[in-house]
Amino acid sequence: MENSRYSRQILFPPIGAEGQTRLGQARAAIVGMGALGTVLATQLVRAGVGFVRVIDRDIIEWSNLQRQSLYDEQDAAEGRAKAAAAAEKLRQANGDVEIEAVIEDVTWRNAERLLTDVDVILDGTDNFQVRYLLNDVAVKHNIPWSYGGAVSSYGTTAFFRPGDTACLVCLFGPDTAGGGHDTCDTVGVIAPVVSMVASLQVAEVLKYLTGNLAALNGGIVQMDVWQNEFHKRPLSAPKPECPCCQQRQFRALEQRMDGLTVSMCGRQTIQVRPAAGLGTPLAQMAARLAQFGEVRHNRDLLRCDLGNVQITLFADGRALIHGVEEEGIARSLYARYIGM
Repeated sequence: MENSRYSRQILFPPIGAEGQTRLGQARAAIVGMGALGTVLATQLVRAGVGFVRVIDRDIIEWSNLQRQSLYDEQDAAEGRAKAAAAAEKLRQANGDVEIEAVIEDVTWRNAERLLTDVDVILDGTDNFQVRYLLNDVAVKHNIPWSYGGAVSSYGTTAFFRPGDTACLVCLFGPDTAGGGHDTCDTVGVIAPVVSMVASLQVAEVLKYLTGNLAALNGGIVQMDVWQNEFHKRPLSAPKPECPCCQQRQFRALEQRMDGLTVSMCGRQTIQVRPAAGLGTPLAQMAARLAQFGEVRHNRDLLRCDLGNVQITLFADGRALIHGVEEEGIARSLYARYIGM
C-alpha cells in the first residue's frame, strides 16, 4: 500500500525510491496553520514526510474558510483550535505520518524547544516578529528554513540555509519589530497566491530533504498573480557584517519580548499572554465564566460569549479577546474575567 500511495512520486526521477525513503525519515515543523500553513502541511503529509509538527496559537473563524484549505464550516462554527483540527484532517489523509499538534504561541520561551529537533522549519506565519525568531533558531542550530509570505495578490518566498545563504537579518536588518507591512486585515488576500507561494516552499523543502541540493532555487521569488508578474533575484551569500549569522547575536531570542499580539489576521482581536500560566483547569474556568455568558469548551480551549466581546481561553492561560482594538481594554477584560 505504501508503494502504491507514493508510486507517482517515486516515478519522478529526482526523488525515486531512495528519495522517498529519505522523506519518510525526515522531520519538519510548520509554524502557523493559517492559509500558507494548511497548504504546506497538506503537501508535506501527502508526500510522506515522516514527522510533521503543526504549530498555531489561533482558532478557526468563518473568514478563514476562503483560503485555509484544511478547515470546514463545522470547524468555524465550533471555533476549534487550528492545530488540533489540522492534525485531525491530516491524519485522515495519511496515517503513516506522525503528526504532532501544538496549540501554542511561538515565543522566545518555547521556540528552541519546538523547532530544534527537526530537519527543516517552514514559515506559515503572518508577522515578522515570529519570523525573526525562526531565523534566530535556524541560524543558531544550523537548520534550514523556508520563508513564505502572501497578502493581497502578491507573495514572496525564499529558502534559507545557514552558512550557505544570507539569513533574514542579512536581508532586512536586525529590527525585530517588523512593522509597516501590509496584512490581510488591511489589503485582504486571495487564495491563488497562497497556494502558489506554499507550493514553491514545499518544492524547495522536498529538494532539500531528498538531497537534490543542486536543484534548489537559490533566490528570492516574488510574484503578483493579479498583475501576472513573476520575479526572481539571487539570494546572496551571508553578509560579513551580519549581526546574526556572522556575529552570532540572536536578538529575537535574547530580547525576550513578551506582551500582547495585536490584529490577529481577519478581525478585531487582541491576544493577551500573561507571564504565568492559567493555574486552573479549563473545566473549572468554564463553570466560573458561565455566569457571564454562554460558554463552550473542550480539552484545548473554551469560548465565552459576552455579547459584543468574546473570549477564547487556552489551557496555557493565553487568551484571544475578540471585538476590541485597544490593548488596555483587552488587558482589563482578561483581568476581570480570568484574573492576572
